[in-house]
Amino acid sequence: MATSDPVYLRVVEDIRRQITDGTLPPGAPIPSRAQLTRKYQVGETAARHALRVLASEGLIIGRVGSGHYVRERPVLTPLHRWRYLDHPAPIAADLQSQGRRVTWDWHSEPAEAGPDIARRLRLKETTTLTKTHYVFRGDGRPLQLATSYEPMEFAPHTEEERRSLVARLYAHGLKITEIVESVSTRVPRPAESDALGLSAGVNVLHVERTHWVGDRPVETSDIVIPGDRFRVMYSMPA
Repeated sequence: MATSDPVYLRVVEDIRRQITDGTLPPGAPIPSRAQLTRKYQVGETAARHALRVLASEGLIIGRVGSGHYVRERPVLTPLHRWRYLDHPAPIAADLQSQGRRVTWDWHSEPAEAGPDIARRLRLKETTTLTKTHYVFRGDGRPLQLATSYEPMEFAPHTEEERRSLVARLYAHGLKITEIVESVSTRVPRPAESDALGLSAGVNVLHVERTHWVGDRPVETSDIVIPGDRFRVMYSMPA
């Protein structure tokens, strides 16, 4: 490490290494600020900053009145992105197949496309779309957020019409020919952290999904998945 690096990084790197190699297993206590200052010969400010960085990375968790501990390593649940695409809620079908009880809430509202969604759906920015928000829960725990955008002509208007997008468009004489997903990782927005109950330092997977009919995009969604609970799986024809 360069001598010009902040001194707290020496503490962060050593504790991170111990967590990674198992010297400090999940649940193990982390030295207090006073212990860190003595062990690493740093000031209290550096010790406090090191703990803050480790917590922001999701490596340790603080407990009021008890100190910091190595965070438990979660077992990631696989989400098969292509297995249940004809289901109204693919995540629900996937998790139900694993024995989970899945429920979801939703509400729709008219909304102006705006620059990003207009680009994705090849529409004017002032076009009014149907915007639908979803919160999916597994055994009562929030697991995934999604926001869907559709032209008003295709959007469901009753609960009975709320079925697979593929089936609904087929009723309009349109056949989905391609589904494109772009996956990235990012820091969650505060509202997303609250809705999903995310711990500090946990990033989310952001899936941008668009349904196409020929060369026309007919629906696009933003799907937010907790990065500490799921791994996204894709299968591709050989």
